[in-house]
Amino acid sequence: MPFDMQPLVDVMARLRGEGGCPWDKSQTHQSLRRFLIEEVYEMLDAIDQGDTDGIREELGDVLYQVVIHARIAEEEGLFSAQDIVSDVCKKMIRRHPHVFTTDRLEKTSSSMVNWDRLKQGELRQQHAHLLDGVVTGLPSLLAAYKLQEKSAKVGFEWSDTADVIAKVHEEWNEFLEAVREGDFTHEEEEAGDVLFVLANLCRRYQIEPECALHRANSKFRRRFSYVEDCVHASGKDWSAFTLDELDSFWKEAKEKERSCQTGK
Repeated sequence: MPFDMQPLVDVMARLRGEGGCPWDKSQTHQSLRRFLIEEVYEMLDAIDQGDTDGIREELGDVLYQVVIHARIAEEEGLFSAQDIVSDVCKKMIRRHPHVFTTDRLEKTSSSMVNWDRLKQGELRQQHAHLLDGVVTGLPSLLAAYKLQEKSAKVGFEWSDTADVIAKVHEEWNEFLEAVREGDFTHEEEEAGDVLFVLANLCRRYQIEPECALHRANSKFRRRFSYVEDCVHASGKDWSAFTLDELDSFWKEAKEKERSCQTGK
């Protein structure tokens, strides 16, 4: 069977229609913002866990968000779900002439340069300043990555990764100096500089820092839950354990994960 989004569009029409769901009917583009973000991050979590069923389910939830936004816009006479599909298809064809025409590009770097040039020809991609194209609502680490990615394309970046690593050390020392001063505002500023330059270092190694931190958060959650289970299984209170004892549970969690990964 060909892919058909119409069943979901019909379900949404029922949910938002007469006799539908009060919650769905009350939603607006603004009220749904947080849910779209949440669904995307739940999708990232399913990917990190290698959960195929979860990926399938979360993609459906992301698609649901797309369709409810489309339904709201259709009710307001603005655009439909079909308009969304048509627009993105036209855009992808327009931005990939090396695929859909005889204008071939052999190198990835050349393709990316061409992509940026084609984007700048579109009305919504025209900005007074280069960095205006990075939307302000992005998570901060992702925004840092994209801001530096944009500026690098016009040559505003260190020529060598070693320079970035040196900058990481410099910013870290400045943060420690701010801590010694005891000035919270200065501490926060320098901590931000550390994170910003770390995002740059991640970019040098093709690591998206937001995804990397999400993976670290998931790992911490998983291992701490193991520590918590060990404490509960002992029948003792948390206060009965030293940090070294709790850390031994943490190390057990790491070893179990590694055993599962290696199949041993």
